[in-house]
Amino acid sequence: MKEHEEPKRLKPSMSASKMPVLRPYFPKSRGLKRADDRRVLSGIVYMIRHGLQWKDAPSGDGPHKTLYNGFIRWSRLGVFARIFSALTGKAGVPDELMIDSTHLRAHRTAASLLKNGVLRVGSDAQGPG
Repeated sequence: MKEHEEPKRLKPSMSASKMPVLRPYFPKSRGLKRADDRRVLSGIVYMIRHGLQWKDAPSGDGPHKTLYNGFIRWSRLGVFARIFSALTGKAGVPDELMIDSTHLRAHRTAASLLKNGVLRVGSDAQGPG
């Protein structure tokens, strides 16, 4: 896809049947009518899953500022933490855990650890014991 092309999505990826399960975790609406939670949540999930910047949000999910504000507001209110806790609590204890480090960044001084001999890599690394 060319850089100037905007991705288009016609409908939210979050199915309508999942929203009744998630709705109790969202804050109650006060005052002005707010954007559709399902559409905003679908947009947030899409943005995070694809590693896009907020300004590159598909137009079908609403304005990028709405997605960004929803993500920030719900994060600060603990909405995502409550949803994840509830969903993982129903799943039980996992047999194994995996960490995806594709979104982790090393501090700029991390490269000097290898150069100065503080960190060992590969067959030079000592195992425990």
